[in-house]
Amino acid sequence: MEQIAIIAALILSIVLHEMAHGYAANALGDPTARLRGRLSGNPLVHMDPIGSVLVPAFLFFSGASFLFGWAKPVPYNPYNLRNQKWGEAMVAAAGPAVNILLALIFAMIIRFAGVLGLSYAFVELASYIVYLNILLAFFNMIPFPPLDGSKILAALLPLRARMGYQNFVRKVESLGIVVTFLFIFIMINVFWTPFRELVDSVFMLMTGTRFF
Repeated sequence: MEQIAIIAALILSIVLHEMAHGYAANALGDPTARLRGRLSGNPLVHMDPIGSVLVPAFLFFSGASFLFGWAKPVPYNPYNLRNQKWGEAMVAAAGPAVNILLALIFAMIIRFAGVLGLSYAFVELASYIVYLNILLAFFNMIPFPPLDGSKILAALLPLRARMGYQNFVRKVESLGIVVTFLFIFIMINVFWTPFRELVDSVFMLMTGTRFF
C-alpha cells in the first residue's frame, strides 16, 4: 500500500507540473492547452502510459535507487504569448516552480508534524513527496532539450548565442526519444551521485531531517 501511495504521489507531482505549464501559457495569452482540455485536474488527460505509469512502477518495484517519469507535454504556441522574449521561459519555469512549492508545503508539514499530531506513516509519505518534487524540479531545470531548463537558458542568452543554442535544440529534438533515453542513461551513470547529493542537501535544508 505504501508503494502505491508513493507512485501516486509521483504521478500527481508530474501532472501538476504539466498543468502549471498550461496555466502559465493561458495566463500569458496562449489558450492552446485550455482549448485542448489540458488545464483539467483529471490526471488521466495528462498521463503518458509509459512515462507516468510503466517507467515509475518498474523503477520502484525493481529497487532502483531513483524514480523518474513524465507526463504528456502540454501543448502551447509560443507565438501567441504576449511576452515574446520571456514568455517561453516563464511557461517553462512554471512547472519546476510548482514542484518547489509542493516541496515547501510538505516540508512545513514535516517540521510541524509533532504539533499537528501526524502519524509516522503520513510523515514518511510527506518526505517522499518533498524529495520527489525537489528531484523533479531540479532535473527539469537542467538546460538540455526537451527539459524546461533549455527554454529558460535560451531566454537568458544574448542573441547570437541564443540562435546557436536554438539550432542545437532543434537538432537534438529531431533525433526524438533516443536522445532523451541516452541523456537519462548518462545522467544516471555519470552525474547521479552529485545530483542526488544536491537533492539530499536541499531536502535537509527544507525539512531539517535526512531523507531515508
